[in-house]
Amino acid sequence: MENMIVAISGMSCAACAKNAERVLGRLDGVNLGAVNFGTEKVQLEFDPAKIEFSAIAAAIAKAGYTLHPPAKDEAAATAARKADELADIWRRFKISAVFTIPLTIFSMIPMFLHEAGIHMPYYLNPMNFPAFNLIAQMLMTLPVMLVNHRIYRDGFRSLFMGHPNMDALIAKGTVVAFGYSFWLTIENTFMGADHMPFYEVAAVILTLIVLGKYLEAKTKGKTSEAIKKLMGLAPKTARILRDEAEIEIPIEQVAIGDIIIVRPGEKMPTDGVIVHGQTAVDESMLTGESMPVNKAIGDPIIGASINKNGAIRYRATKVGEDTVLAQIIRLVEGAQATKAPIARLADVVSGYFVHIVIGIALLTGIGWIIAGAEISFALIMLISVLVIACPCALGLATPTAIMVGTGKGAEHGILIKSGEALEVLHKIKVVVLDKTGTITQGKPHVTDIVMHNDGDADALLRISAAAEKQSEHPLGEAIVNAGLEKFGYLPDVDKFMSITGQGISAEIDGKILLIGNRKLMEENGIDISGLMEAADNLAGDGKTPMFTAIDGIAAGIIAVADIIKPDSAAAINKLRNMGIETIMLTGDNSRTAAAVARQAGIDAVFAEVLPGDKAEHIRKTQQSGKKTAMVGDGINDAIALAAADIGIAIGQGTDIAMESAQIVLMRGDLSGIAAAIHLSRRTIRNIKQNLFWAFAYNVIGIPIAMGILYIFGGPLLSPMIAALAMVFSSISVLGNVLRLKRLKLN
Repeated sequence: MENMIVAISGMSCAACAKNAERVLGRLDGVNLGAVNFGTEKVQLEFDPAKIEFSAIAAAIAKAGYTLHPPAKDEAAATAARKADELADIWRRFKISAVFTIPLTIFSMIPMFLHEAGIHMPYYLNPMNFPAFNLIAQMLMTLPVMLVNHRIYRDGFRSLFMGHPNMDALIAKGTVVAFGYSFWLTIENTFMGADHMPFYEVAAVILTLIVLGKYLEAKTKGKTSEAIKKLMGLAPKTARILRDEAEIEIPIEQVAIGDIIIVRPGEKMPTDGVIVHGQTAVDESMLTGESMPVNKAIGDPIIGASINKNGAIRYRATKVGEDTVLAQIIRLVEGAQATKAPIARLADVVSGYFVHIVIGIALLTGIGWIIAGAEISFALIMLISVLVIACPCALGLATPTAIMVGTGKGAEHGILIKSGEALEVLHKIKVVVLDKTGTITQGKPHVTDIVMHNDGDADALLRISAAAEKQSEHPLGEAIVNAGLEKFGYLPDVDKFMSITGQGISAEIDGKILLIGNRKLMEENGIDISGLMEAADNLAGDGKTPMFTAIDGIAAGIIAVADIIKPDSAAAINKLRNMGIETIMLTGDNSRTAAAVARQAGIDAVFAEVLPGDKAEHIRKTQQSGKKTAMVGDGINDAIALAAADIGIAIGQGTDIAMESAQIVLMRGDLSGIAAAIHLSRRTIRNIKQNLFWAFAYNVIGIPIAMGILYIFGGPLLSPMIAALAMVFSSISVLGNVLRLKRLKLN
């Protein structure tokens, strides 16, 4: 089975997307063909053994749309298509305006002047030359219709196929206006009649529609700026070391294993590991973390991050489509191509909308004729109904908001994999968190040094770190790291012995050092009674006390613990303020779990839980009727992440392709949870606003266009004002969506 996201062009409204989906759904071998009008993307899943992509594209072409195969540089291909589309629409608008403006003046100004009692000179008044006046109006209208022939081609094709779109409404309305005006021209010229045609109605409607399409295309372009920024992050070239010489090559030619040279201020061409030098790296464009990250030999590098202050060399480990940046772009594109459940109502309405509007328009025209109105009046009402109806606003309401929302998340290191995840997230009432690596840092650190009889804590740490340098135990590694961080170097060890299950023994500078648990001290006859109270207190706080003795005398305790991340407590407090309950699930012992929960402010704790049992705890929480999110590292917690309503993986900035989670937090801390939920709440609120106004616009606008106000002594709605209102409805929805770009997440 092949999965891909491809571009589609030629759609004019949500009804087009529904029609394209209908075509794809009828093709044997196509399992999924979700068409997104807002993003102009198709999510395809098909069996290549049954149908080829070219056959799918051919079927779509018959329906009047164009399916674009994936390009090597998709960003450049999309940008080129958009530029061509904008240029074509702008050209059509300019030509339309050149003829429409004088036509409007020619046809309407004399009438307004006459109504005001102002008389024009005889030879300048077109009313005195009726035949010339009518033919001139017709000749100025024809170029406007010809330059916009695509509206007629696509509109009538969709009409004949039984699935009319917005172009069908515009085409029918303007053809009726032109056709009836043409008949009046014949009557006035050859039969002595004196009727007022309305050629300008067709021309003005077309000109306003084209202007609206241009503004809509420009505004839609702004909703996808986040993905464009991501695509533009990677540098075009890389400086690599070949045969001891520096050469510059295109980024596409970089291979795994190449040694890349990056100077201060330059971007990292691809992912890798530092082999020479140290620096600080700005990863904010990928993780949302504003502070530069210190990097040294052995540390990972993310492609497209910025080298701040040191020249480094690093070995490329991932290139091309395997880099973190490429994965982020795929995740964001995938999310933007999907549909949120909230869009279903709009999809259903869009499928029947144009049929209903055509029916209402016909009933309006017939109704006014039956009521005794002139044919010209009835046709004006019919045209107004056709033109004011707008399926575009309905089609744009959801996908554009999801596009901006997921893009905004990506800018802050929050990768949301689907529109459905973005929608469900705002309903979350319980957040379940793993402990190790999620709430805590995931590796032990020295937290306390308690001395016996007021000894020298620094001296004890120094020799203990030197001794533990020979050990491979994680607790010993924490002591070594603390010593190196404080002193920079450690003395040599003369003798070393590891004592299984108890600790270590070492000789340093002629002194015998013991580091280990209570059993080690007791078996060596060391009196630790003066340290037991401190040891019990440390253990109560979830820390591991390691007793030390020098030359047979108790020296002190070095306590080690997996400490909570600096922002964990603040992040959990923010969730509480949002009305969200927090639960910690961990396999650690109850004492340590309770201590960590107390420090972080967790509401409830379940300790000594096996990885396989975490999913059952999630299900019990869900049975209470509360939407539940699970936050973990995406490896040991994969089952629980999949079982939750929303799985949130801590990405740590490098391994982001976690299939079990719907959301990935690139920064590796918990502050992104509240930010993601806040983003979801604001995005869904924006979508609801869009859908409300899109529905309200049509519910209010169509009856006004039918003449409801006129019946009760109010004004009539001109078809030209109706066209202007239709344009405004789409632009207003897009304008509301763009407000999300100003949303603050930090």
